[in-house]
Amino acid sequence: MAKKMIAEKVIMKRVKGSHIRAQHGAGLIEILITLFILAVGLLGVAALQFTGSFANKDAISRTQAEMVAAQVAERLRAAARPATVGDGMVVNNAYFSSDTYNFATLSCSGSSHPYHCYCLARPAGIPNCEGQACTEAQMAEYDGWALSCSAVQTNPQTKVSVSCDDNNTADIYSCSAGSRVEVLLTWPVASSGNQTYTLNARCNESEGDSNACVFKDITL
Repeated sequence: MAKKMIAEKVIMKRVKGSHIRAQHGAGLIEILITLFILAVGLLGVAALQFTGSFANKDAISRTQAEMVAAQVAERLRAAARPATVGDGMVVNNAYFSSDTYNFATLSCSGSSHPYHCYCLARPAGIPNCEGQACTEAQMAEYDGWALSCSAVQTNPQTKVSVSCDDNNTADIYSCSAGSRVEVLLTWPVASSGNQTYTLNARCNESEGDSNACVFKDITL
């Protein structure tokens, strides 16, 4: 019995001699500081994603425009024939008409997206040159429609322009043999926040325009 009392005294002394520290939870100020830091971080991520979305849109538009510009050059060369005046190759004058591109002569009351409106099916006003014989003018009209569809597939605001720096205005050709052909695809610049662009004068002929572009200069 005496031994038991001695053991209990020893235990009591150990308990009294130990240092028990009280535990406290996070205070309101610590929680507010944590939430503030988290909010600042999330705002930074959101701003980065917002800016990145504009950069991605511009990159997609530029990639598609590069592909379409190459297609225009290929179709012009495929449609070229020897000139009757001068030495070299020429194409039908309709290839250099603004009415040939961007669905200028077509109308649609359906979808607001030009690709859905004009390109899911061949419009009645466009000649069927797929596997059938077409004149040069009909082929130019068909090519203009097909190239315009390719241009607006990813960006409905992309415009196609084919022009010529004619070296002989006295002959019957809008683009005489040996002349420089300019293929130009433009689309409005998408800006975000304080991001600024250095605009190319060749993409923005009129004052107040704000376009990005892809252009190719070729000779048939």
